[in-house]
Amino acid sequence: MTVRINPSILAADFVNLQRDLEVIASADLVHVDVMDNHFVPNLTFGPQMVGRIQDVSPIPLDVHLMISDADRTAPEYAELGAASVTFHAEAATDPVALARRLREIGARAGIALKPGTAVEPYLELMDEFDQILIMTVEPGFGGQSFMPETMPKLTLLAAEARRRGSDIWLQVDGGINESTISQAAEAGANTFVAGSAVFGKDNPALAIAELRASAQAHSH
Repeated sequence: MTVRINPSILAADFVNLQRDLEVIASADLVHVDVMDNHFVPNLTFGPQMVGRIQDVSPIPLDVHLMISDADRTAPEYAELGAASVTFHAEAATDPVALARRLREIGARAGIALKPGTAVEPYLELMDEFDQILIMTVEPGFGGQSFMPETMPKLTLLAAEARRRGSDIWLQVDGGINESTISQAAEAGANTFVAGSAVFGKDNPALAIAELRASAQAHSH
C-alpha cells in the first residue's frame, strides 16, 4: 500500500517557513492548516499566505480548512493551486456539491470529520471524495494527544474502500508520532499528518523516513 507522510506546518517556524518547507522536501505533501478563530478557537492564516506557501513549497499542498462557511471559501484554495483541499463535514451545507466543485477546479476533494462526528453517513458517498480525514484530536491546536477511540471509523472506511476497490486516501491528523502511527496504519489509514513528530526532531528528513517505514510495516 502507498503510504503518504504529510508534515503539518502548524509545527514549523512561521518566520522561517521557506527553510522549513525545504527540510521536508522528502515528504509527500505539506499539510497546511487554515483556521478562522470561529470554527475552531485558533487563528492561523488565509489565502494570501497559502498562496505564498504554494509559490515556494517543493512539494504539493494538502490544505485542511478548519473554517466556517466552507461552501463559499474552499474553492478559493483550489484556485490557488493546492493539490488537495479538505473541508469539514460540520462546516459545509452541501458536501457533495462542494467536493464536485473542488474537483472541477482541479484539486483533490477531501472531507474531514471531527472525533464526535459519525462516519456512517459518508460511507455511501465515498466515491464523491478523494480523501476522508479522520481527526484523531479535537481540531484547533497542535500538540494534542492521539484519541484511539477514533480508530473504529477508519476500520469502517477501510473496509468500505476495499469493497469498492477504491484508492481513496484515508488520512489521520492529530497526535501522530512514532508510536501512534502504527495504530492508525493498522486501522486502515494510508495518509498521515505529523507536526511535532517531524518538525520537533533534529533531523526532520530522517523522522519522515522513520514514520513512513513504521506506517508501511503496519499497513495492510
